[in-house]
Amino acid sequence: MKYTKVIIEALDYQLAPVVVSSTELESRLEPLYRQLHIAPGQLQALTGIRERRWWEPGYPLSQGAIAAGKKALAASGISAAEIGALIYTGVCREQFEPATACRVAAGLGIGGHAAVFDLSNACLGVLNGILDVANRIELGQIRAGLVVSCESAREINEIMIARMLEECNMQHFATSLATLTGGSGAVAVLLTDGSFSGSARRRLLGGTTQAAPEHHQLCLWGITPDGKGGYRQSMSTDGVNVMNYGVELGRRTWEAFLPQVGWSAEDVDRVICHQVGSAHQSAILKTLGIPADKDFTTFEFLGNMGTVSLPLTAALAAERDMLEAGDKVALLGIGSGLNCLMLGVEW
Repeated sequence: MKYTKVIIEALDYQLAPVVVSSTELESRLEPLYRQLHIAPGQLQALTGIRERRWWEPGYPLSQGAIAAGKKALAASGISAAEIGALIYTGVCREQFEPATACRVAAGLGIGGHAAVFDLSNACLGVLNGILDVANRIELGQIRAGLVVSCESAREINEIMIARMLEECNMQHFATSLATLTGGSGAVAVLLTDGSFSGSARRRLLGGTTQAAPEHHQLCLWGITPDGKGGYRQSMSTDGVNVMNYGVELGRRTWEAFLPQVGWSAEDVDRVICHQVGSAHQSAILKTLGIPADKDFTTFEFLGNMGTVSLPLTAALAAERDMLEAGDKVALLGIGSGLNCLMLGVEW
């Protein structure tokens, strides 16, 4: 995939307001820790995550996406009437139908000729949405498109904490641990053909995707029959194999990505990775041969926000002047399935 006409015009976000520490979560699991003889502090020690954020109870996902979208439109000076596509890409959605994108579009005043729909692909959703809009721009179908997402970790954490206390065994704790890394937030990425501002910054150069669907059962989040005529929501993750197979998939994708965008590994000034935790960060950087000082992370205080993690981390890096004009920036995404998608941006 290569692009010559696509600009990332604006990149904005909305942070969830409730800060939840790893210590707080472990205090709720104290009976489980005591029975399994687990020392407090293991959650932060294993993941590097000291806190994450949650929305207030009952907060609508569409509201977070609308808030981020309004910021992106305001920052760019582009009106809602000029948006040719609005894609909502979160794992979390408000209903089976209609698309959550419809409520977001209504809140932003986007409609008429615009394509409005949801797109879902685990933690790669925003990056896949960027590609969809980029293709439309490159083909001359639209001049501008908006990709939004809002993720919420509160509900699944509440469910899984109750389940962990009920099950009270090491196997269930191990497969549920990744749930406790989840954070909440919203993001909006506005892409254009560059004809609005004339700015040459943040050019999307291209990208590469690779898949290993044989590993689709390693990370599962959904609803299953509860045996009583109803359904219950649950999440389970084989953390060790997600990391091992995910890192290998990342290596393959990296090797295909660099020649696709015309870079060598040494050309890359900065990388922004999907935010999982310290072990994953260390493993992927070591495997790809990327120096740690080229990476910028947020998992320590925001956790894993699914689709929101990578673009929000990029936005914060830009705010803190970690990304400078002319930098070659690699966006390294991976999601359960397993799928890997890497994008090259000339900042």
